[in-house]
Amino acid sequence: MSEFNELFQKSIDQPDIFWAEAAEDINWTKKWDKILDTSNPPFYRWFSGAELNTCYNAVDRHVESGRGDQTAIIYDSPVTDTIRKLSYKELQTEVAQFAGALKNQGVEKGDTVIIYMPMIPEAAVAMLACARIGAVHSVVFGGFAASELAIRIDHAQPKVLVTASGAVEGKKIIAYKPLVDSAIEQSDHQPEKCIVFQRKFITSDLQEGRDLDWNELVAACEPAGCVAVSATDPLYILYTSGTTGAPKGVMRDNGGHAVALYWSMKNVYNIDAGDVFWSASDVGWVVGHSYIIYGPLLKGATTIIYEGKPIGTPDAGAFWRVISEHKVKVLFTAPTAFRAIKKMDPTGSFLEKYDMSSFEALYLAGERLDSDTYHWASKLLNTPVIDHWWQTETGWAIVGNCRGIEEMEVKAGSPTLPVPGYDVRVVDDAGVEVPAETEGNIVIKLPLPPGTLVSLWKNEERFISSYMKTFPGYYETSDGGFIDKDGYVFVMGRIDDVINIAGHRLSTGAMEEVLSMHPDVAECAVIGTDDQLKGQLPLGLFVVKAGVDRDPEDIKSELVKMVREKIGPIACLRETSQVERLPKTRSGKILRGTMRSIANGKDYRMPSTIDDPTSLEEITGALGTMGYPKN
Repeated sequence: MSEFNELFQKSIDQPDIFWAEAAEDINWTKKWDKILDTSNPPFYRWFSGAELNTCYNAVDRHVESGRGDQTAIIYDSPVTDTIRKLSYKELQTEVAQFAGALKNQGVEKGDTVIIYMPMIPEAAVAMLACARIGAVHSVVFGGFAASELAIRIDHAQPKVLVTASGAVEGKKIIAYKPLVDSAIEQSDHQPEKCIVFQRKFITSDLQEGRDLDWNELVAACEPAGCVAVSATDPLYILYTSGTTGAPKGVMRDNGGHAVALYWSMKNVYNIDAGDVFWSASDVGWVVGHSYIIYGPLLKGATTIIYEGKPIGTPDAGAFWRVISEHKVKVLFTAPTAFRAIKKMDPTGSFLEKYDMSSFEALYLAGERLDSDTYHWASKLLNTPVIDHWWQTETGWAIVGNCRGIEEMEVKAGSPTLPVPGYDVRVVDDAGVEVPAETEGNIVIKLPLPPGTLVSLWKNEERFISSYMKTFPGYYETSDGGFIDKDGYVFVMGRIDDVINIAGHRLSTGAMEEVLSMHPDVAECAVIGTDDQLKGQLPLGLFVVKAGVDRDPEDIKSELVKMVREKIGPIACLRETSQVERLPKTRSGKILRGTMRSIANGKDYRMPSTIDDPTSLEEITGALGTMGYPKN
C-alpha cells in the first residue's frame, strides 16, 4: 500500500488517532478530554475540553521559537505602488496593539466584530487581533453593497465594525465609509463603535461619538495578550456569497480549524516553515481566511497580501512579477485568473521577462478547471498544475493531489483523490451509492474532519436542512459528478447545472469541457434553457482569446460539431453565441444561475458579489438578440 493510501485509510478507519497525532503540532494550553465527540450528531465536535489560542499559534509561538525576524506578510500593492514586509515580531506587535484597542472599546471573549476591509495588512491584523482576545470575527468582502453589509450587521450583531477609508479597484477609488454609514443606517442593530483605518489616497469624515481613527486609537492603548478559548468556541463567521434574506453564516471553531489548516499546509501544498506561499484571493472569501491568513501563518510560512489583479495591474505579467520578486514557491488562485491571463497573452510571452526558478507548483480551485486551461498552464509554467476541490463550508480541500504526502498521477478534469479525513461517496437521488463511473450526487460520510463548518451561526435548523437532511448520515455538497475505477473524483458542477434533455440527464460542465478545447475560446459557459418539446436545451456562451479575428459563425459551427463528436447528438447543443465577457463574482465564479434565470425569463436578484453589473446587462442584451426568453 502506498504512503498516501495508508494515511488515507487510517484517517477514515481511525479518525480519532489520526487527528490526535496531527494535533500534536498545535500548542494547547489544555489538552482535550475527547478527540471526537459524537454524542449529538450531526453536530460533531473535535477536541472537546481542549483550550488554545489561534493567534498565539499563528504569530507568537514563531517569535518565541526564535523566528521573529522571518517575514510573515509581504504586502504587494501595484495599485498603490507599495511593497511592505512585516516580520513575525512586527506582526505580533501590531496585532497585540490592535487587540488592546478592541479591548479598550469593550470587545470581550465571545463578542462579534465585523471587518470590512480591502486587501491590506491591517485586514490580517484585525482578524488576528479578534482571535487573540477570543472575539468572533466576520469578514465581509470590502466593497459589498451597503444593503448586503446591513444584512450581515443585523445577523452577526457586532459590538464593533472595523473598516478602511477606501480601496482601489482597477483605476477607480472606492470610498468605503459612505457604504458603511449607509449600512449602519439601514441596520436595526447598531455597532457601538466603528474603527476606521485612513489610507493616504482617501480619507473619511468620522462621526463624533461613534467613529474612531485606527492609528490614534492604537497609539493610546496597551497591547493585549492571548486569551485561551475552548477548542469548540467559534473563531469566525463567514457568510456564503450571494446570501439573501436570512443570511447563511458558516461557523468555524478554533481547535479543529488550527489542526486541519496546519496539517494541510504541508500535506496538501507541500509548504514548510519559511517558504513563500501566495494565495491570490481576497480576505473576504474562504480562501483568504484559510490560505492568505491562517494556514500559512499557523505553519510559519511567509504569506502574500496582493492588492491587484491578474491583468491590468499593470499587464498580463502581474502574477509572474510577484512570483519572481518574492521567490514564491506555490501559487493558489482560481482558474478564471488564468483564463484572463490566457485571453490577454495567449502565447504567455510576458513570462519570459521573469525568473521563475523559485516556483514549484500552481494550485487552482473555486470552479471547475477546464482541460484547455490546465494544459495551457502546465505547458507554460512547466510545473505541476494541481486542481483541488473544496467549499466555503469545508474550509479546506475535500479532493486534491496531496503533494506533501505523495504526488499522484494527474487526470485532466479531476482534482484527483479524496484528501485524508474526507470519506467521499456518490449516491443517487434516493441516497443509494452508485457504481464507479456513474454520475450522481457527491456526498461526504459523516463525521466531517476537523476544520469544516460546525454549524450555521444562530441557525442550527438551517444547518441540518441545508446540508444534512437530504442524505441522512452524509454531508450534501450540492455538487454532482462521479468517481472512476481508480478512485479519482470528477466534479461536474452544481446539481443545478445538470439538465434534462428529453429524459436524458446531461452535465453542462461536460459540454463546457468540450467548448474550452477550441483553440480560439478563452472561456465559456453552458446553461440550461427551457424547451417545450425536450424539457431543456443547452445554450453555449463563449469569449474568444485576444487577437482572434474570425467570423463568429464559423466558430459557432465548429463548437456545435465538437460537442456532437465528443458527447453525441443527444447533447442537442445547437445554439452558441460569442460575447465580450461573462458575468462573474469578485472571486471569479461565472454567474451561471443568474444567466439561466435571464434566459428562462425568471425573476432574479442582482448578486451582491458581482464583479461588474454591466456584464449582466451585456448578457441580457446578447440573450435578447437570440430570442431569449423564448415565448
